[in-house]
Order: sequence, then structure tokens, then C-alpha cells
Amino acid sequence: MTDKDDKSPVLVTGAAGFIGFHTAVRLLQQGRAVVGIDNLNDYYDVGLKQARLDILQKQAGFTFVKLDIADKAGMESLWVQHGPFTEVIHLAAQAGVRYSLENPYSYIVSNCLGHLTVMEMCRHTKGFKHLVYASSSSVYGGNTKLPYAVSDEVSQPVSLYAATKRSDELMSHSYSHLYKMPQTGLRFFTVYGPWGRPDMSPFIFAKAISEGRKVPVFNKGDMKRDFTYVDDIVTGVLATLAHPPSAVDSAPHRILNIGNTRSENLMDFVNVIARALGKAADIELLEMQPGDVKETFADITETTAATGYKPTTTIEQGIPKFIAWYKDYYGLPQ
Repeated sequence: MTDKDDKSPVLVTGAAGFIGFHTAVRLLQQGRAVVGIDNLNDYYDVGLKQARLDILQKQAGFTFVKLDIADKAGMESLWVQHGPFTEVIHLAAQAGVRYSLENPYSYIVSNCLGHLTVMEMCRHTKGFKHLVYASSSSVYGGNTKLPYAVSDEVSQPVSLYAATKRSDELMSHSYSHLYKMPQTGLRFFTVYGPWGRPDMSPFIFAKAISEGRKVPVFNKGDMKRDFTYVDDIVTGVLATLAHPPSAVDSAPHRILNIGNTRSENLMDFVNVIARALGKAADIELLEMQPGDVKETFADITETTAATGYKPTTTIEQGIPKFIAWYKDYYGLPQ
């Protein structure tokens, strides 16, 4: 369904965000028209979001509308003026585990009400094909069974962010059951790469090391993450879009993991960043933060079977690409 001959536009929500930007770029490269929406909120540097958007707006086939997904009237107007959209990649959300402790209401509005609004628009669209939406590995909470499989218990989230993402999955299942609307929720594991988010650990580590400051490492370094390069994530998103669940199912809805299938020691990750920067890392070992988990590790067996997705980028390959972008964006010597 991402064939170059298909001229219908794909709606990408959160198009000025990290994954949304890269997804829109890949779709445009494939010859697809893209309508991107984003509310450009100030959760992190709006200048970074605008810089991503500037790149997209220079490309043929891209249309941007500044819009909040929770704005029902605005979404209805979008569908009339630029749609209807039969394929939607829904990546807009209030992100961040730790910020959900400070501003919980924004998570309910964006992640729950916003998700509902997107689904309502899709279910009233004739010939609707597929809604692919962002969930998160955070839904696995404090599970100790590794690797995380989509069949694992996810009823005990340890952050409000995770609770909203699990809520999205449940709402989507109900809508797929009621309206036979094909949907896939993607549980993303820690994503990094060029144009990444400043609130995430790769960016935080790179900034601290490049500025000669202490590098904050939580749980005294005893943590592991399934770090996944953004190009692999986008490959998984688009492979999923092209392979919707069968509409003959009682509820054409599924959940898939999108990860790198490697659980890297956090200290190893920090050291790869330091080597790429050519500087030593001054480590500050801290206690575990509320809402955090010790380890993540993706089982992608079902994802590969359903879509053919196979990640290819190791941290030794991906981190230097991220650091090269970081130096260029901030005007640091290469």
C-alpha cells in the first residue's frame, strides 16, 4: 500500500516529531503524497521541530497543517480540506515517562482524547485501509520476563505515560471489533538517531559529554535498553502499513514490537557515544528514577512474521551517524 502508483495522501500525525519526520521523509522518497500535522508544542525545543519541518516543506508532495489531534473540529476540517485519508500513521503524542509525573493532564488529552479523535475520523472514512499508531515498550512496566513478547502481561504500568499508551491499545481493539477497522499498534523500543529528541538519553549523554559535564546515569549504570536506530523503526512502520490485519478477523487489530532485538548495557552505550565524540565521559551514578524500568528487550518474532521486519543497525553503526548529525546541527567541529 506504499506503492509509488498510489497517489492518495498518507496522513502522518506528529510530523514535526522525531519518528514522524523520518517517516514522512521516507514516504516522500517512495513517491507518496504526505499530509503532516503537528501542534508544535513546547515540550522540547520548538526550534528543532521547526528545523525538521523546514526540510519537509521543501519537498514536493508534502503538505503541513498545524493542528492538535484532540481538536475534533480541526480534525474534521482537515479531512474535508485535505482528505479523506484511508491510510494514517498516528505518531503524535505527549511523550516522555518522567514528564508525566509533572504534567499528567497533557497525557490524557493528547494520548487518550487525541487517539480517540483520530480513530473517530478513520472509522467514518469510506474504504479505510489501515491505522498504524505508536504505542510504547513502556507498557511492559516492571516485567522481569525477557525478551518482552506482545503476549506478556501488561496490566501493571509503572508510569502514567505507559498507562495512556496501554489505554490506546485497548481503545483501538474495541474500535476494530465494533467497526472492523484495521489497526496496528507498534510498541517502539528506545529510538535514537539524527534529529532525535533532546529529552532522551542518547541526546542527554551526547550533550553532557560534548560540554564536558557529568553524564547522569541512573540505577548506578545497572540498566539495559533495546536501542533501535530510527531508520530501522521507519522501515518497520512502513512495512506494517503495507500489511494490515485481515478485515475478516472479529477484531482486525494487532500489537507488534518494533525493536533491535539486542539489549545493550547502558554503560556500553555511553562509551560508544564518548568514542564517537572523541571525548571521555565523566559518569555520575544516580539512583533509579520513578517510573523507569531496569531493562527492555524486544521479541520481534510476530513482527517479522507479519511484515518481514528485520532491524539491521547496531549501536556501533548508528551512534556515529547520530553524533555526526549532532555536531553538524550544533556547529561543533567534526
